[in-house]
Amino acid sequence: MVEGKLPKARQALLSDAIATSAGALLGTSTVTSYIESASGISAGDRTGLTNIVTAALMLLALFFNPLIKMVGAGYAVGENTVLYPVIAPALIIVGSLMLNNVLHINWKDTTEAFPAFLTLMMMPVAFSITEGIAFGFIVYALLKLVSR
Repeated sequence: MVEGKLPKARQALLSDAIATSAGALLGTSTVTSYIESASGISAGDRTGLTNIVTAALMLLALFFNPLIKMVGAGYAVGENTVLYPVIAPALIIVGSLMLNNVLHINWKDTTEAFPAFLTLMMMPVAFSITEGIAFGFIVYALLKLVSR
């Protein structure tokens, strides 16, 4: 930041908007390119080389798709649920890294602890991180409203 303003913010936001629109037109989930940029900067990258390496590795990963499909093909366990066992180890690692933030929850305040607990429990039950977070937000807002 320079004097409280983010330099080249217009270009950064424009590129993110274009990527989000292109992703939506191609039928993918929302593209959030700024996360990769922020991760690279926090790791020490100042030139954007990290983003180029990430893009190159993603393109390289496309060639491994047929191999991954042979090893870890998804199988249906319900009407709308497909499990992909090949991604389970990565999800376990990400989940364990996310659990570190549980230490910062104020477990003595019921209006804080109960929604956090329900969020943690709803994610695996609903097979969706998004639905778990949404459930937690709703319960949090209701508890704060009721308890004033």
